[in-house]
Amino acid sequence: MYKYLKRVLDIVFSFLALVILSPLFLITVVAVRLDSRGPVIFRQKRLGLDARAFDIYKFRTMCVGAEHMGSGVYSGADDARVTKVGRILRALSIDELPQLVNILRGEMSFIGPRPPLTYHPWPLETYTKEQLHMFAVRPGMTGWAQVHGRKDVEWHKRIQLNCWYVDHVSFWLDIRIFFLTVFQVLKNENNVNVGATLVTGETEDQEAGKV
Repeated sequence: MYKYLKRVLDIVFSFLALVILSPLFLITVVAVRLDSRGPVIFRQKRLGLDARAFDIYKFRTMCVGAEHMGSGVYSGADDARVTKVGRILRALSIDELPQLVNILRGEMSFIGPRPPLTYHPWPLETYTKEQLHMFAVRPGMTGWAQVHGRKDVEWHKRIQLNCWYVDHVSFWLDIRIFFLTVFQVLKNENNVNVGATLVTGETEDQEAGKV
């Protein structure tokens, strides 16, 4: 029953949030436009429910073409590709707000596993059967893994946390995750990766926040 109630709540609260936050959206649009050339909204392919690809929406925080510059789609705390306004948006997590549209469209939920890139941490065909379990629910703006280390959690562990959430999803768990997320955002905790987040065999790939 809860999965149906959850979808109703997602629709109602994403619509209300879009209306209430519309002045903030307008201010952000103007700020991004004035700060650097390029589109205001950044689109990126992610894997969602049943591992289907969809376009996730964010306010653009990097210069145009950043994916093909420097370290690629990853950035550290002092990445020159991040715009001045982008740094503020990232620090306050305002860049994630366009995902309210993803929620309204049914591609995402407020609470659920964060949707991975189609090619990272590894291609879909290389996920194990157990790891694919994380795609049994809609991805979220925040989730169980995010409140247990956010961007500092290594990907194998992150997926384990996501799968745990799928097996234990409930109204009260979602409420708990919501308030823990608010607390994290206010403290700006674990918002930039500073260590290894993908371990493969004996090698470690140094990564930081996604575009």
